[in-house]
Amino acid sequence: MLHIYCPHCAETREEEEFRPKGEAHIARPVEPEATSDEDWGNYLFFRKNPRGLHHELWYHAAGCRKFFNVTRDTVSYQIHETYKVGQKPSVTADKGAAK
Repeated sequence: MLHIYCPHCAETREEEEFRPKGEAHIARPVEPEATSDEDWGNYLFFRKNPRGLHHELWYHAAGCRKFFNVTRDTVSYQIHETYKVGQKPSVTADKGAAK
């Protein structure tokens, strides 16, 4: 079982209290009216599924009911960090730990 730190509650809780919501840092199209059907489809349905470090959006369903981001290794399931939505990660998925 994962133990996840919620940056809003400032507590580490068991995985059962949280819900994964997919890839983090997905940018909504700037001009929705001018966005093609193909681009909307890519925005809505296509996500990265990397092996290794990945930024994910999680929801604290049984706690504060807020969203936050997690940097997690999809091979080992190790969580490297959690941070609030809108903040930048200190661990980058393409380079490992930031220096």
